Parts: sequence; structure tokens; C-alpha cells
Amino acid sequence: MSSYRSHLEVLRRAFPQPVSNQEHDAWFVFSVLRALDQLDSMKSERPILGEPAEIDFRAASEERIPEGISSVEEVARKLVEYFSGMFIWGHPRSQINVIPPPCIPGILGTLLPAIYNPNICSEEGSRRVALAEAEAIAMTADLMGYCPRKAGGVFTFGGTGTLLYAIRTGLEKCCPGSMRSGLSGELPVILCSDEAHYACYTAASWLGLGAEQVVSIPTAPDNEMRTCLFESELRRLVRAGRRIACIVATMGTTDAFGLDPLRQIREIRDEVAGESGLDYLPHLHADAVIGWAWSVFRDYDLSSNELQFSDRTTRALAWAVRRIKDLHLADSIGVDYHKTGFVPYISSAVFFRDAADLQLLARTPAETPYLFQSGEYHPGRFTLETSRSGSGPLAALAAFRLFGRTGLRTMLGHLVSMAELLRDRLQSHPCISVVNPDNFGPVTLFRVYPPSVDTFEMPQREITDAGRAGQLQAHNEYNRRVFEVIHEEALRGEGVVLSMTECWRESDYGQPVSALKSYIMSPFSDEQYVQAVLDSINRAQKIVESSC
Repeated sequence: MSSYRSHLEVLRRAFPQPVSNQEHDAWFVFSVLRALDQLDSMKSERPILGEPAEIDFRAASEERIPEGISSVEEVARKLVEYFSGMFIWGHPRSQINVIPPPCIPGILGTLLPAIYNPNICSEEGSRRVALAEAEAIAMTADLMGYCPRKAGGVFTFGGTGTLLYAIRTGLEKCCPGSMRSGLSGELPVILCSDEAHYACYTAASWLGLGAEQVVSIPTAPDNEMRTCLFESELRRLVRAGRRIACIVATMGTTDAFGLDPLRQIREIRDEVAGESGLDYLPHLHADAVIGWAWSVFRDYDLSSNELQFSDRTTRALAWAVRRIKDLHLADSIGVDYHKTGFVPYISSAVFFRDAADLQLLARTPAETPYLFQSGEYHPGRFTLETSRSGSGPLAALAAFRLFGRTGLRTMLGHLVSMAELLRDRLQSHPCISVVNPDNFGPVTLFRVYPPSVDTFEMPQREITDAGRAGQLQAHNEYNRRVFEVIHEEALRGEGVVLSMTECWRESDYGQPVSALKSYIMSPFSDEQYVQAVLDSINRAQKIVESSC
């Protein structure tokens, strides 16, 4: 029978040594390298790691913690197995949603804090890692047009987290004291576009407002909020005595990269609040978790075009910048570095033009007697989370240090260039219609039609004419079948990895309109991989047609 001390000696070897030990440190590095080597051996020309296999979640429910102690080597081998069949987001044939490949410095920004485990609740538990958060916040605030000396922000658990912070702050503005006493009477409302992320409903539900308090404003065909309807709805709500918890402007919709007219929304907000004599100013949040990165072009001279982007790409960038340059007009902004910042999950932050807004969420010192005993940086006084990893800030900071403004412009410009090339190819196809032609980001939405369909007339008629509802539904199903063939091919490591949206928008008569989606996020994308999308569609369409 072994004493616990003998087990302890074995387990101590499974931890990084607190005092440098050349032999053990080398073994630790070797353990990491061996796992990476095992992963690398799973790569091929295909956009997946290893071989695809059926995922059995029922069997997973039967797993139990083993009785005995294992080894680092065995555990590492088992962990690597879980990546078999995983899509490689950096592969140019992976074009599924807004998932980027993380850059190597971003990976290091995630790995290093995993070793030493800083908690940026305060500088007590993180020391200079807390400084990384402050630096990343200042850099991003300046990039987006905020004054970094006056603005404030914190890293949080994703885009939904940024909305939670913004709406909770807005609630405290429109219902002072509700952080302590809660909400009473008629509940405040949230206004956003009908193309806003569903996280608006999630936040409303989790904050106790309920999803029914989210008022969605219709969007124009270019997927931006109709400001005339926003104004009329805001005036109606204010006249009815409803308090406004938050106005959410979406600065880069998930499906189509639609950009709300933030400047006009703010002007309307200010005008209505002033005319109505409101005793608060409704909080205006920019949900820019995708679009924030285009701020890097705010000070780029598109006329001289130093980076020599194509004319079409330059025009597409100008289209986005005309909206993104107004981000600083919002009271708060949500940012996902793990989307268009090319770092690993999770790296997100919420920014406030006036750092004093964060104090609306603050706890009293009496509520946290065992924290914040030293130092001056204590975001845990107002953050939702007590435990916050240093990986998000360090990954974001690492990416900024790598890219600089020129590198980020290069990355985004290339992705937009490839997306524009794809659109050219898709629009020349007789059976395909690009359905977000007025949005110019890395995402392309398109519908595939049977060869007998007139794709010059049908895409518009089936959306506007209720008499075409049956055809709309049939074409939705047709696109579903094309997607399923492409997806099955992708799971075999062949073709391209695309995604599908069941409702990129509704028809004029309230029916969902589906679409296939290409989201080009790989720096390795090139013309040959754009053509691979067309090749996959053609193969899938032939299979679907042969089964009709």
C-alpha cells in the first residue's frame, strides 16, 4: 500500500516547478512540443485534423473519473485525440462563420497565463498582467476614437458579456439605484435592429427584463436600421412613459456585415431626449464585436492607397469606414478580439467613453473585505466576474504588438479582397444570387437556385410577393439540401467548409429567407480557394438535381 507522499511525488512532477529546474523545465517544454507534434501529424491538405469520426455524446455521458493516477504523456495523448475531425480555421477552404485562425503571439498570450494563472480581478492577483489589460484597453480605445485617458473598459467573457455590461449600465442610468433595489413598475425596454445579434434577447432575459422588452426596428435591404422607424418608435415609447434601458447599434451584423447609421441614431436619441425633457440620457451602445477592427482604416488615406489594394477593395473599405469612423459617438462599444483580432477564444472587452460609467456598477468596499488590500487597479470592484483570466488581454495585446496598424490593415484588406473576388465569381454563375450585395466585409451570403429559375427576377420577387411564398419555401429547402451535400463533403475533408443561416432576413410578408454563407477569415486564402467554393457548389447542385 502506497502512502499519499509517494503519490504526491508523482503528482509534483505534473506541475511546472516553482523554482527553476533545468531538467524538469526541459521536460515540461518537451511535453508541450510532443503534444503539438502529435497535432501537427494530423494535418494534411484537407481542412480538418486527422480523420472524421462519429461523435457519440451518449457514450460520453457514461464516462467517470478514473480511480488511479495517470501520466502527463498519457493525458496529452488522450487530449490530442479530441481534435480528430476538427476543422482547421486557418485553412483557406474553411469559410464557416466569423472564426479566425489565431496568430502565434496571440496563442502565446493564451499559453503563458495558463502556466502562471493570473486573475485580473485586481493587480494583487495579476501584477503586471493587469497592466496588459490597461494597455490593451487604451490602445483599442484610441483606435476607435475614444480619448484613452478618459475612457475605460474591461475584458469579459464574450460579445454577450459586452452587451450585459452595456445594458446593465443603461438600466442604472434610466432607473437609478436599481443595482441595489432592483426594478419595479413597468420594465424598461431595449431598442435594436431586427438584424441585431440574438445576444440582445439573451441579455434582456438574464437581466430580468425579459425578451419581450426588446423592441426590434426593421432594417433596409442593406441590413442597416431604418432610422425613420427608429425615431417614430423611440418617440412612441417615450410618450408612453417607457424608460429606455439601452439603444443598441449593430456595427457589423453576423450574417451580412450590415452597419447601422450610428451618427443618425445618436442625433435622434439626443433630439428626442431633449424635446421630451427626460431626466436621463438613454444609453447608446455600439455592438461592434465584428466591425471594430475596421477602425484601423479611420486614418488610412484611401486616395493614396499606400498598401495598393484593388479599386474594388478600396471601395469596399470606404463603405465600411464611413460608418465605423463614428464609433466614438457611442456611450459604450463591444469588441471581440477573437473575431477580427485573430486571437484565441475568449478575448472580448467592453469600452465606455466615460470611465465613470463603470462606477455605476461598483460594489461597496464592505462587500469585498477580503479583496483589494493593496495596489490601485481593482476592476473587480465593478466587474460582473470575480475570476477573470489574463489570457484575453495578453492575447489581444500580443496581436496588436505583432500587427501594428499596417498589419491589421493588410489582414482585413486581404480578406475583403478575397470576398470581393468570390462575389464576382458567384454573381457570374447563372444559378446563384448574392443576397448581401450592398454589404462589403469578409462575409458573402448567397442562394443557389435550380437551373430552370430566372435568377435575375426570382430573388427579388420571392421576397416581395406573398404569392411566391411557396416558391420561397421550396428554394429554402433547395439551399438546405445543397448545404447538406457540401457539409457532408467537408466532414470527409473534401471541398470547402461553409455555413448556412436559416433566416438572413425575413421576406416582406414575414417568411424566413435562408442563405449559404462564406466567411473568409484565413490569411492563406487565395484565388484557387475562391474557385474551390464554386466547385463545391457545382458538385452539390448536380447531386441535388439528380435526386429530384
